[in-house]
Amino acid sequence: MITDEKFVNTIKLIALKNAIEFDNKIKLDVVISKAFSFSRFLDSGSGNIKNYIPEIKTIVSELETLSFDDKKNLYSKLLSKENDYLRENDRDSPKREQSHKGKYIDKDKKKSTLREPLIKEHLLDFQLPDLDDAVMGNVITRFPPEPNGYPHIGHAKAAVIDEEYAKKYNGKLILRYDDTNPLKEKIEYYDAIKAGLDWLGVKPQLIKNTSDDIEKLYEYARKLIQSNFAYVCSCAPEVIKKNRIKSITCDCVSNSIKDNLKFFNEMVKGNNRSGSSNDVKFNGAARSAILRYRGNMSSLNTAMRDPTLFRIIRDGDHPKVGSKYSLWPTYDFAAPIEDSLDGVTHAMRTKEYELRNELYYSILDNLGLPKPRLIEFSRLEFEGIPVSKRKITPLIEQGIIQRWDDPRLPTLMGLRRRGILPEAIRKFVMSLSITLSETKPSIEILESFNRKLLDPISPRLFFVKNPVRLCIESLDVKAVEIKNHPTVDMGRRKVPIENIIYISNDDAIRIKTGDTLRLMDLCNIEILSIEIAEGERIGGNSTDCIIHASNKGDEMNHKIPKIQWVSESDKVEYNVLKPLPLYNGDIYNENNLVTDKGYAESFVSTLPLGSQFQFVRYGFCKVDDKSTAIFTHK
Repeated sequence: MITDEKFVNTIKLIALKNAIEFDNKIKLDVVISKAFSFSRFLDSGSGNIKNYIPEIKTIVSELETLSFDDKKNLYSKLLSKENDYLRENDRDSPKREQSHKGKYIDKDKKKSTLREPLIKEHLLDFQLPDLDDAVMGNVITRFPPEPNGYPHIGHAKAAVIDEEYAKKYNGKLILRYDDTNPLKEKIEYYDAIKAGLDWLGVKPQLIKNTSDDIEKLYEYARKLIQSNFAYVCSCAPEVIKKNRIKSITCDCVSNSIKDNLKFFNEMVKGNNRSGSSNDVKFNGAARSAILRYRGNMSSLNTAMRDPTLFRIIRDGDHPKVGSKYSLWPTYDFAAPIEDSLDGVTHAMRTKEYELRNELYYSILDNLGLPKPRLIEFSRLEFEGIPVSKRKITPLIEQGIIQRWDDPRLPTLMGLRRRGILPEAIRKFVMSLSITLSETKPSIEILESFNRKLLDPISPRLFFVKNPVRLCIESLDVKAVEIKNHPTVDMGRRKVPIENIIYISNDDAIRIKTGDTLRLMDLCNIEILSIEIAEGERIGGNSTDCIIHASNKGDEMNHKIPKIQWVSESDKVEYNVLKPLPLYNGDIYNENNLVTDKGYAESFVSTLPLGSQFQFVRYGFCKVDDKSTAIFTHK
């Protein structure tokens, strides 16, 4: 049971906040995924959140019985207690004021906001659980991607975990391209995988291809045949599939060892590409053939029902070895042998392979080869942002999404273009640790790590969406100097000023005559009147509205709202692309990319391509071209 009061309260805060934001409904998967980041506060210190999922479910079920008002009251009570802890332990955060209601007021924000009720990530010591049978200096891990597509966040999780374990034990990481299907693999994918790892900072000590060892794999296939652990099957594919479902053996299992060796050698000779499809000549007759493992056709584990070990693929050249080979091993055969030959001590792979562990070890036992220890973990994808090629590839092929670096995609190229830093991905992966839980972590967790890294390196600029004109009387300044960052010395910029400025439509629709506002880093104003052109209204995309205001001086007053602005003499038209989830469940979301149009300070036009910055009260962005940025996150 969870006995640590702070962790229990944190779980409650996550769940209650979720209920408040989602119409009184608590999403269990979101609660569990966010809890990953705080697992060190468990009473056991194990950091393995999956052991506590039942207790988390109990906490959530108890909270679900509360009314919406009760949930809000309990949230406020727990939040107050949490804020007491943060005030004592969060000394390096930006300056904040505490109001009489126990909220925190960000000095860069117009209105008070609830402080995130979770322990900051920099207070956590993310540690992967120890490996069984690990010897310091002798641990070897491997990252074995198939070069059949661009690497995504799921690949990042596997690669980072593999490398971190190798580092933890002063061992070695191998990058091995699992390239045994020439129909799907391309040189551009090899290059993209390596580029993605370079960006992540993952540095393997050895890089190789499974295709380098084809001749070795042929020899191990012959050893299996000679020991009667494999046989050549010439049954039609539909017959093989039907027999495996019904646990029926075929006549091919009666082939003699001598005939199986002969048939397999014929398959190897088929590398000269004579004939077609899977046809190989046996006793003068052309027949379709595969090499199958002699497992157990009646096994409840379907992976053991005489799976395919080798098949003939004649269509298309292999990107590395061309037309030299047409007999290719399956992953089930190549993976255990390659792992063993490479000296891998601990082989991490996703949970989907769990049923194939029996086959993995059986093949190595039959060949008398050393056996690595297998470790499974869950796949990584975000809600609404699938990593499945089944969902992503059609979008590219149909031209719905033009490029693999589109910021809506979970590819590493897409995340990079969006403004996610590789260090944030590494911290995020480490916070999840090793778990078999199928929950999809919230992308907000990744964003929180990224925000922490971006905050001290991002200049602060102004942007007004759907701008509305504002005329200030008695504004006697011609220019103003603004700090590029509130707490870090990034210099200053000089902004020319006229009595005409622009504010965001989102702010304009909230103000009324008589209101007092502060234009950030400029002055305080009082709203005198609001003129709206006939047929127009505040709330559209028009600037045919003029708000008149008077200058009320520069005295700081934290009680009045603060808003950003852009000067008439310093404005540039600017667009921000906001990527949204690609899918709602299994349904493609047509509205997955929004463009916010408005005015920005001209300073943004001087930033080099790829620069990252923050539009105040809007969010972090990354320069995509001279007049466009991509929204990273709040």
